[in-house]
Amino acid sequence: MSADFSASLTVFLIALPLSLGIALATGAPLQAGLVAAAAGGLVAGYFGGAPLQVSGPAAGLTVVTAELIQRYGWRTTCAITVLAGCCQLGLAALRTARSALMVSPAIVHGMLAGIGVTIALAQLHIVLGGTPQSSALANVRELPSQLADIHPTALGISALTLVLLIAWPRLPGRAGLALRKVPAALAAVGTATAVAAFAGLRLPRVDLPSWRSHALPELPEGPVLGLIAAVLTITLVGSVESLLSSVATDKLIASERPTASRPPRADLDRELRGQGAANIVSGALGGLPITGVAVRSVANVKSGAMSRKSAMLHGFWVVLAAGLLVPVLDLIPLAALAALVMAVGVQMVSITHMRTVTRHREIAVYATTIAAVVLGGVLEGVAVGIAVAVVLALHRLARTRITVEVRDGVHHLAVRGQLTFLAVPRLSRTLAQIPHQGHVVVELQGSFMDHAAYETLHDWQESHLAHGGTLEVDGPPAEPGTGTVPASRAASASGSGHQCCRPWTPWKNHCDHQAVGERTHPEAAPVPSASADAGRAGPAADPGSAADGAGAAAAPRNRGASRLASGITAFQRDTAPHVRDELARLAREGQRPSQLFLTCADSRLVTSMITASGPGDLFTVRNVGNLVPLPGAETGDDSVAAAIEYAVDVLQVDSITVCGHSGCGAMQALLNSAPGESATPLGRWLRHGRPSLERMDSPHHTWARISGRLPADAVEQLCLTNVVQQLEHLRAHESVARRLAEGTLELHGMYFHVGEAQAYLLSEGEDFFDCRVFDSVGGRT
Repeated sequence: MSADFSASLTVFLIALPLSLGIALATGAPLQAGLVAAAAGGLVAGYFGGAPLQVSGPAAGLTVVTAELIQRYGWRTTCAITVLAGCCQLGLAALRTARSALMVSPAIVHGMLAGIGVTIALAQLHIVLGGTPQSSALANVRELPSQLADIHPTALGISALTLVLLIAWPRLPGRAGLALRKVPAALAAVGTATAVAAFAGLRLPRVDLPSWRSHALPELPEGPVLGLIAAVLTITLVGSVESLLSSVATDKLIASERPTASRPPRADLDRELRGQGAANIVSGALGGLPITGVAVRSVANVKSGAMSRKSAMLHGFWVVLAAGLLVPVLDLIPLAALAALVMAVGVQMVSITHMRTVTRHREIAVYATTIAAVVLGGVLEGVAVGIAVAVVLALHRLARTRITVEVRDGVHHLAVRGQLTFLAVPRLSRTLAQIPHQGHVVVELQGSFMDHAAYETLHDWQESHLAHGGTLEVDGPPAEPGTGTVPASRAASASGSGHQCCRPWTPWKNHCDHQAVGERTHPEAAPVPSASADAGRAGPAADPGSAADGAGAAAAPRNRGASRLASGITAFQRDTAPHVRDELARLAREGQRPSQLFLTCADSRLVTSMITASGPGDLFTVRNVGNLVPLPGAETGDDSVAAAIEYAVDVLQVDSITVCGHSGCGAMQALLNSAPGESATPLGRWLRHGRPSLERMDSPHHTWARISGRLPADAVEQLCLTNVVQQLEHLRAHESVARRLAEGTLELHGMYFHVGEAQAYLLSEGEDFFDCRVFDSVGGRT
C-alpha cells in the first residue's frame, strides 16, 4: 500500500499540469481536464483490465476534441464522449479488443505524430503570445505575422518552461538526484508560475470558474452522419491508444520486474470496458474524452506501483486539488501550459518510430498518415493511412520477379515474391522458354502461392517430367495457399528419384532410406534411466548435435566414418555453394549473433531448423537438460557461465532464450534420482536441476501450462518448469542482471514438443507456454 501511495503522488503531480494543458489545447473549459483526470483515475482505474495503467485526458485526442468543440460546441462534445463510451462498452461485450491491435503500427504512429505536429503548431502561437487558429494550415499561414508580433513576456515564461522540461531530468550530482524525484512537468510549470507571480508579470493565466457554473452535456444537435462519425472517431482513436498503451505497459513491467512481483497481465476486453465506463462518467460530468496515457503509466510503473490502487489514489488527489487548490491553479500562466503541451506534441513525433517503420519499409504509410492528419483531420488521416497500407500490401503481393539462369547446363528458375494469379502470365511465358530435356531447379523464394499459380507450375512440372526432364523444387510453398513444403522436391521421368531437402537444411537421414535400400540402422541399446538425453538411436540425429544417441555408438566404426564422410560430401555439393558468400562475409567481419540460444544436447533438437536461422544468427550453448548453474554453485564446469558472460559482455547479444523440449531424458533422470545421488559426472551435473524439481513441488508456484492445457505427465511438467527456473538462474548472473537493469537485454523461454513439431513461447508475466509460430497446416497462430 505504501508503494501505491507514493506512486500515486508522483502520477498526480504529472497529471495535474498536463490535464490543464490538454484542456487549454482543445479549447474546452480548463475544469474539463481535471474532471477527465479524476474519472480516468477512479473509474478506469477500478474497472480497467490493466492494473498499472493510468487513464485521463491524452494528447492523442486533442485535435479530435478541438474540432468537435469548434463544430458542435462544448456541451454536445460532452454528449459525444458519453456515446463513445457506450460504443466502447459494446465493443468490450463483443470481445473485439484484440482486433483493434491489428491496425498497422505505422498508421498508429503516423496518426500520433500528425496529432503532435498539429498540437505543436497551435500551441506555438500561445507561446509567442498570440491565439491559435482553427487548423494546422491556418496556423502555418499566420505564423509569419505572429513572429512579427511577439509578446516578450509570454515568450520568456514559455522559454523558461521548455528549458526546465529539457534540463530537469539531466540535473547532475546528489542535489540533482534529489530534485529529479519531482516530475519535470510539475517543476517546469511550478517554477514558471512562481517567477511570473513574484515578478508581477502581466499575462493571461488559468481561470477556473466556479463549479456551480460548470457546463454539463446536452442532447446532441447537428447532422446525424456527422455526429455518428464523431462518435466513431472518439471510439476508434481512444480505444486503439488505450490498448496500445496497455500492451506497452505490460512489456515495461515484464522487463523491469521479476515474475513474483508482477501484477496480472492486462485483460484488454476488461480494459476497453473500463475506458468506456470512464468516458461515460467523464462526459456526463463535463469532462474531456479519456484514454490510457503512456507517460503517466510509465511513471506509475517506474515509481513502484503494485496494484490499481495507485491509479485510483491519483484520481482522488485530482479531486482534492480541484476543490482545494483553485487559488493556486489560477496563478499558472497559460504560456507555461502551452509550452508544456507543445513539448508533448513534439515528443509524439518519435525518431525511434521513424526508424522502425523505415526498417519495415512502411515509411510511405507513416508519412502519408502524418500529412493527412495535419491537412484533413484524424479520421481522414487514419482512412488515408489504411488505404495506402492496403495499396502497398497489394503492390508487394503483385511484385513478383521471375528469372531463368543456365549454370553448368542446369536451368535455374528463381521466383522471388508471392505467386498469385497476377504473376501467372509471366510465369507461363518463362516456363515455356525452358527446354523439356535436362535438369531444372525451381527456387521458390516466397511464402504464398494461390491456386492459379499452383496449377500452372504443377501442369508444367508434369509435362516436363513426361518429356524426359528432371526437376528439383527448392523452397516453400508448393501447395496453394498453405505454405507447406512441396510434396515432391525432386523427381525424374522414371519416378525413381528420392525426396531431397533444401540446401539450407541438408538433413538426409529421413529420406535416404527411400533411395538407398541397402542401408540399415542398428537397434538402439537400452538406455538406463539416469542417462539424460542420450535418446534413442536413429536416423534423425542432428549432424551438429553434441549427443548423437547411445545406439549410434553400437554401430561399427567404419559405418560411422562412412556416414560422416557422406554427410561432408553432401554439404560440399549441396549446401556450400549457397552459403559460401555469407560465410566469407562472416569470416571477414566476425560473428555478431543477435541472441544466445541455450538448449538441450538432445539430438532431436535441431536449433537452426526450429528457429529458421542460419550462420551467424545464434550463439548456441547445448548441455544435458538445458541447465544454467547458479553463480558460485559447486561445479567443476564453468563453461555455461563463461558462454553467458562472453555472449552478454563481448558479443552484446540482444536476448537470451532458454529452450526445453518434450521427452527430456535429463528431466526423467532427475525425477527418478534420489536427492543424494551425485557419484557420477551426470549425477553431479543434474544437481543444477534440483531447484526446478523443488519449484514444481512447491505450493507457492502455480504449475506451468502449455497452450491452454495442463502438462500431459510429470516429465512434461518438469520440462516446462525447468525452463522457467533456468530463466531465474540467468537473472542471478551479474552480466545478465546489469543488462536487464539497463533495458538492453531480453530473456525468453521456449518449449519444443518433439512429437508435434511445435514450438511454444513463454508468455510474459506468467508460467504459460503458448503457440506463437505459424501452423503450416491450419494457418493459425
